[in-house]
Amino acid sequence: MEEKIVKVLNVMSEYLSIAQMKKLQEVILQTFAENEAEKAEIANDKFLEMFLDAKTIEGCSERTIKYYRETYLSDYQKLNNCSNVTIDNVRRNISSFFSWLEEEDYILKSPMRRIHKIKTKTVVKSVISDEGIEKLRDNCNEKRDLAIIDLLYSTGIRVGELVNLNIDDIDLEGRECIVYGKGDKERRVYFDAKAKVHLKDYIDTRTDKNKALFVTLDAPHDRLKISGVEIRLRKLGRKLSLERIHPHKFRRSMATRAIDKGMPIEQVQKILGHSQIDTTMQYAMVNQNNVKTAHQKYLA
Repeated sequence: MEEKIVKVLNVMSEYLSIAQMKKLQEVILQTFAENEAEKAEIANDKFLEMFLDAKTIEGCSERTIKYYRETYLSDYQKLNNCSNVTIDNVRRNISSFFSWLEEEDYILKSPMRRIHKIKTKTVVKSVISDEGIEKLRDNCNEKRDLAIIDLLYSTGIRVGELVNLNIDDIDLEGRECIVYGKGDKERRVYFDAKAKVHLKDYIDTRTDKNKALFVTLDAPHDRLKISGVEIRLRKLGRKLSLERIHPHKFRRSMATRAIDKGMPIEQVQKILGHSQIDTTMQYAMVNQNNVKTAHQKYLA
């Protein structure tokens, strides 16, 4: 019955004004929907909590859930000086919330349907050069940090996936490991010979009993957190005067490098764990020097 009611309302929304639709919805719900009285009593903040709970069940990370919450509860006056990219991120979060309300039949129609994507400039984001990687390697004072750099650079895994790795997840001989991406989706990734050597060197120095692959340098040697990786890499990058070194930049660099060397985009997509190939293309900006070389080869 409930599905039929929603179907009727969706069809009639094309022919009636907003005021008429509200009245029609009110009459139908009062007549047929026995449980709508309970839904109408749900407070807005309760709807938000229900939405966040649903997203948690779907596998969204704690960071994503926190971002959703802060987006909805922020004082929007603070957004006056935000870039279009930030504003569009807010739009997507709000749109996701109202789409969920619509899917669960708490509202008739999402008001976000008429709010289109905010136009933003397409910026070619920088990657870490081969020289930059060598500088980072040469200036690492800790075997742990060297292993982190090479694992990020050769696998392209997310920083959240990195810190969740356990020692048992690493197959040094096969030079591969299992990671769990967004939504706890399992996938296999591969690392190069340098990463293998540095991982083995780091693991061999460990004297603690923690099962985590990467732990803090000081006792009690707890599992390393995302913020710990970010701070460490940022500090090293600033020391070497390298442009904005952060974990995600290694991921983009790996994708770009793979495509530049001829790896099919579908395979890059699988390695990165993207459900949509368009996302992979956004990460992998082809090196302009290679474009120039290809132009000279085929068209000059």
